[in-house]
Amino acid sequence: MEGLRSFRLATEQCEKGRGEEFAEGDYEMNAVQDWHIIDSTLREGEQFALGNFSLADKMEIARALDAFGIDFIEVTTPVASPESRRTCEAIAALGLRAKVLTHTRANLRDAELAVACGVHGVDILFGTSSELRRFGHGRSVSEIIDQSLEVIDYVRSCGKAVRFSSEDAFRSDPQDLLAVYRAADGAGVDRVGLADTVGIAAPSQVHELVAAVRSAVACDIEFHGHNDTGCAIANAFEAVGAGATHIDTSILGIGERNGITPLGGFLARMYTQDSEGLPRRYHLEMLPELDRMIARMTGLEIPFNNFLTGPYAYNHKAGMHLKAIYVNPGSYEAIPPEVFGVSRRLQWGSRLTGRHAIAERARNLKLKLPDEVLRAVTREVKARADQGDLPAAEIDAMLRQAAAEAAVRP
Repeated sequence: MEGLRSFRLATEQCEKGRGEEFAEGDYEMNAVQDWHIIDSTLREGEQFALGNFSLADKMEIARALDAFGIDFIEVTTPVASPESRRTCEAIAALGLRAKVLTHTRANLRDAELAVACGVHGVDILFGTSSELRRFGHGRSVSEIIDQSLEVIDYVRSCGKAVRFSSEDAFRSDPQDLLAVYRAADGAGVDRVGLADTVGIAAPSQVHELVAAVRSAVACDIEFHGHNDTGCAIANAFEAVGAGATHIDTSILGIGERNGITPLGGFLARMYTQDSEGLPRRYHLEMLPELDRMIARMTGLEIPFNNFLTGPYAYNHKAGMHLKAIYVNPGSYEAIPPEVFGVSRRLQWGSRLTGRHAIAERARNLKLKLPDEVLRAVTREVKARADQGDLPAAEIDAMLRQAAAEAAVRP
């Protein structure tokens, strides 16, 4: 894509203009880097096909996110409907620790209504890709800048935080993007946002563009990534590594089409980078509660392979895995399940089980069996499990019977 291919050229031109040389890796992520989550379950999540939340639902979601420790909560624009306005006003009035934001077009009337709702900040957006400029609003880059600056100035004059986001950033010409972002930065925005609106970006492209923007502006940078090609978590991770300070998420990743960066998946990725700091920032053990809440409200099951909270996320079945888990759970678990309020499940009764797993089960039952007996029981379990996995009760019965027979042998 021509826009993506010209990122490097745009970055070089930007740096020449600043009289500096951008060194790749200057913004490599480390454990102490300052980043924040903007949860958009109440904005992007409402665009999900089954995201038909009542006002009571929205209040429950907002309070739960606040208790979890989320930094910012983004709600649907009050322009959308009378109920959307009531929701915006009600959540802004809750007195949460989290800052409440709303999301509007770069339109003065929209911004006036948003400010009147009592939110902490207004997130304004304008489409900058050739597709959106041609088939959406029809504005030139200079017109985008002029209209956006008017709205930015108004929001700032009201004492509210303001973010300017380029919609469809990764299909936009990078020189256009940098021009718009520099203008917004010069106008005093708190953040500029890069939105991968159609989920087209690859992690390397995200890193490159965020780094280019980081070298061009002094304000914070927000990343919003859709998951159409399965890269949302990796893209968010690369965005932080390149200098982004805010990441948009939603619970279970719900959003338009295939959704956006899931809160749980992003936290799992970040835990591997800062296992000590993350639990101090968020009540991670609440994550299963959050996921169950959204599953209940949308009428969906939590996916079997969901990050951290899926029903099989910590299921261990293979014999070698079971043996290692008994000795050191970290052998096959990069993240301890108890940190995120879940527990592991050991599947002894499969054809893949091994003697060590059966021996550990015997020890749990306080049964002392000779090695040859344990081997015999293991062979029997494997034979029976060829017809389907055995329940724990059946294995326990086999072990107790083996113990009783061993006890009566001369």
